[in-house]
Amino acid sequence: MNPYPHELSIGDVYFSPLLLVALLAFIAALLSVTLLNKLKLTRYFYAPAYVFIAIMALYAVLIDALWIQF
Repeated sequence: MNPYPHELSIGDVYFSPLLLVALLAFIAALLSVTLLNKLKLTRYFYAPAYVFIAIMALYAVLIDALWIQF
């Protein structure tokens, strides 16, 4: 059996851990892109929107693998 829960619950509402991972990855990517904008490093990217999605995907994989495993 898997020792990790398959669902997270708040009160009587159950939701997938992937929802929490996606939310945390979005927030982390938003902070990272804000930092990149402040340092003016986004001018070196051809398509910054794709970079945001790529950073978010990387954070989602890392959060899933290292912190919230489902």
